[in-house]
Amino acid sequence: MTDTQRSYLPAAGKDWALPFYDPFVKLFGGDSARKVLLNQAALTPGLRVLDIGCGTGTLAVLIKRLYPGVSVVGLDPDPKALARARQKADHEHLDVQFDRGFSDQLPYAQASFDRVFSSLMYHHLPHDEKKGALREVRRVLRPGGSFHMMDFAGPHDHHGLFAHLFHAGQRLSVNNESAILELLHNSGFSSAQKIAARHLIFGPIAYYRASVLLT
Repeated sequence: MTDTQRSYLPAAGKDWALPFYDPFVKLFGGDSARKVLLNQAALTPGLRVLDIGCGTGTLAVLIKRLYPGVSVVGLDPDPKALARARQKADHEHLDVQFDRGFSDQLPYAQASFDRVFSSLMYHHLPHDEKKGALREVRRVLRPGGSFHMMDFAGPHDHHGLFAHLFHAGQRLSVNNESAILELLHNSGFSSAQKIAARHLIFGPIAYYRASVLLT
């Protein structure tokens, strides 16, 4: 099956909701949540970073704006979201590379990134793709590199207004700490931990970090 034939859950859950995605996330605290994610990554000039499931490019553009010396790549399967991402970067005259692709089949060489980010994307994936995505993240990270993830926490009886409107509840139900940490360890990371949690208007979120051993 080619990438164009594969199905995926759009950033906003449905194509019709895409124009509302960024305003909703901003209104309900997404910008501050992303900054917490970036703070844990210790970005410095010269690093190369990848944002998987970048959606409309908000995190990728934010990274380049705050850390102009960092090389930034965003990847997403949704061409409509990528078009918006490119418009954002162009509007700010920022050099961000956006590619179409899937997180469990990353089109990049082994050990080609220093940091990989995932922001409110991982819960979109079915279980098998969750495993494949983490294996691919581990493959493209350089020794000493790290993976930084922010996502809805689970399981819970509900996940807030935003999650209810835009996301698949059955996938959120297995997005719990023990399952994520087990998948990270089984994917070959030398260390993995949940490092923070917050409860925003659109639902509870958790932050994870996993590292690749220096060789």
